[in-house]
Amino acid sequence: MNPILRTFGLAALGALVFIAIGLVVPAWFLFTMTKAVGFGLVALGLVGLLRGGLLSFGQGLYYCGGAYVSGLMANWAGVTDMIVLLSVGCIAGGLIAALVSPLVARYRGIFFAMLTMALSMVAYGVLTKIAAIGGSDGFNVPKPTLLGYHLAETGFGLYAIAVVTAALAAAVCRVHFDSGLGLIASAARENELRIEYLGASVFSVSTRSFILAGGLAGLGGTLNGVALGHVDPFFSYWTTSGEMVFIAILGGYASVTAVFGTALVTELVRSFSGQYFPESWQMLLGIFLLLVIVFLPRGVGSMWAKPARSHAIRSIKEPAT
Repeated sequence: MNPILRTFGLAALGALVFIAIGLVVPAWFLFTMTKAVGFGLVALGLVGLLRGGLLSFGQGLYYCGGAYVSGLMANWAGVTDMIVLLSVGCIAGGLIAALVSPLVARYRGIFFAMLTMALSMVAYGVLTKIAAIGGSDGFNVPKPTLLGYHLAETGFGLYAIAVVTAALAAAVCRVHFDSGLGLIASAARENELRIEYLGASVFSVSTRSFILAGGLAGLGGTLNGVALGHVDPFFSYWTTSGEMVFIAILGGYASVTAVFGTALVTELVRSFSGQYFPESWQMLLGIFLLLVIVFLPRGVGSMWAKPARSHAIRSIKEPAT
């Protein structure tokens, strides 16, 4: 069977399973899972960057950009269809990343991470000063529709859209990561100099990964903005980006589905923290992260993801004889 068809078939099957689960869980859990999908989409973009040896602490910029552009479109133009809003948010995040990428794609390590975080904080500062779009308070987002029909008040409709979006994004990323361009990105993480000698551009590889991550962040921002019914500059704050990095590191870059599971765990811990352990939940998450780093350095997803089989990557890592 064609690997691409198999990947999309598994994604469709997974989406159907989770939609069926949504029929029997309470409304509060639907909301939590919808938010987790939004964060998971952003973390999925970070996985693409991690595969290339890059770590961004500024994904809040594209997360916020997608949420603001789609939210303002819903308010000013009256467009509330989720398919349109998600498409606009994804394009907005990708375009912002495309504009930023020439500046950041040449850097690596801590310089890349700090530069992306600085840009995100600049956006936060600017948005808090623009009174026309709510300033530091942000603005409310109208209730969403789908093909002219209002989504159910229970949140199941929005949850189903979130699940389908996550399944499609995961399938597209899996196909991309296993393609020639995706394998070059993984090889660049191991030996950038040899990639350049082989005729590929590490700058181009980094730019593509950065734009993909921006588009996924815009998608997640749109989804969470609609789910919350409100958008504000805190979407771009550095702690928001830090939570997404936390989720991505927990999930690891070996799998495209693990980030959604770790995002759900993070959301559940956050939801119950105020009631059961308001003073120590961050410490518990930190301990969990430490254990994952020590015992599963490739993330939780490495427990079921297939090991890399690419001879191209192995040849990059091993010296020529």
